[in-house]
Amino acid sequence: MSLAALETPCLLLDPTRLQRNLERMSERARSLGVHLRPHLKTAKSCDVARRATADEFGGITVSTLHEAEYFLAGGFVDLLYAVGIVADKLPRAARLVRAGARLTLILDSVEAAREVAAFAATHAVAFAVLIEIDTGEGRSGLLPDAADLVEIGWTLDRPPYCRLDGVMTHAGHSYAARDLATVARIAETERSGAVRAAERLRAAGFRAPVVSIGSTPTALHAAQLEGVTELRAGVYMFGDLFQAQIGSCAVEDLAVSVLATVTGHRRDAGHLLIDAGGLALSKDRSTADAPHDCGFGLLAREDGTPFAHELKVVRVYQEHGLVRAADGDLPFDDLPVGARVRVLPNHVCMTAAMYDRYHLVEGAAIVGEWTRTNGW
Repeated sequence: MSLAALETPCLLLDPTRLQRNLERMSERARSLGVHLRPHLKTAKSCDVARRATADEFGGITVSTLHEAEYFLAGGFVDLLYAVGIVADKLPRAARLVRAGARLTLILDSVEAAREVAAFAATHAVAFAVLIEIDTGEGRSGLLPDAADLVEIGWTLDRPPYCRLDGVMTHAGHSYAARDLATVARIAETERSGAVRAAERLRAAGFRAPVVSIGSTPTALHAAQLEGVTELRAGVYMFGDLFQAQIGSCAVEDLAVSVLATVTGHRRDAGHLLIDAGGLALSKDRSTADAPHDCGFGLLAREDGTPFAHELKVVRVYQEHGLVRAADGDLPFDDLPVGARVRVLPNHVCMTAAMYDRYHLVEGAAIVGEWTRTNGW
C-alpha cells in the first residue's frame, strides 16, 4: 500500500527511527544506573509503549486518567499519573486501583495530602504517592527545602492505604536552554534538588525509596544521576524540530510527520497552500525563540527526503497551511496541486494530539497502522 491511498492530513510514523530513538534512551538510562519510566503523553499508544518498555521494568508515566485507563486495558499496571491530584479525581483513580493498577499519584500541598489520606482510609484503597519538587521550572511543586515537605509526609504516609514513596520533579525549564552546557547544569540542579528533598524525608523517618526525575534534554545530557532511581522522558521517542534545535536529537531522528496535500498555488504572492492547518499541525511555535525559526513545520518530500531549499509553513488557518521558501522562490513545478508532502512537526506532542492512529511508513510505503488514544 502506498501513501497515495491515504486521506490527508494524517499522521505518519517511521518505526525504524522510533526504534533507534527508544534504544538510545534505554541505553542512556542503563549507563546512568536508573530505571526508565517512559512518559507516554506524546505517543499515547500501547504499541509504542510495548517497545519503549521492552528492556525495562515496565512502569510508565501518563498525563491523564484516560491514558491510565487505556494503558491498564492494554496490560500496563505500573502507572505514574504525573499531574497533581485533586479530590474530584480520586474516585476515578480508585477505580483504576481496584481494576488492578499499581497507581502512583503526585501532589505538592498539605491540603491535597489530607484529601488523599482521608479518601484512601475511608474507601480502603491503596495509593502510592510522590511529593512533587520544584527544581527550577517554577510551574508546580515544593522547593527542596520547603518547610511543608515533612508535614506532607506525616499527613500522607498512612499505611496500608496511603504510602509515601518519595519525590518527583520535572526540569521543563531545560527547554529554554540554548547550549548543552546549560542543559547539563540544569540537569544537575534537577538531580541534586530531588535528592536533597528525599534525604530530608528519610531523615524525618520516611523510607522515600523513589527519586524520579525527567525531561528529554536533561536525561540525555546529565553528567551523572547519583541518588536518582528513575528517569521519566517522553518526546525522545519521536523528536521534533524544537528538540533538534536544542540538541536532543537531529532532524534525521524525527520519527513522526504529517502527510499533507498541496491544494493551491499563489505564484503572485510567492506561496502555496496545503490541507494541514492549525488543527493538523498545532499552533505551538516553540522554535520561535530558538536559533532557527521553523514556523509551524518544515516540508519534506512524500518519501521523507528533504527539499534542496528550506520550505516552511509560515502561517496556519484552521484547515490551511501557507508555505513559503525560506530563501528564493518556491519550486511550484515540483509541487503541483495534488502533490503529497510531509510536514516535520514543530512540537510533536501537540501535533499528534489531533489524530487517532499512526500510519507506519518506510520510505513511501505503508507497512502498518497503530492506534492511539486522546482525551482526559
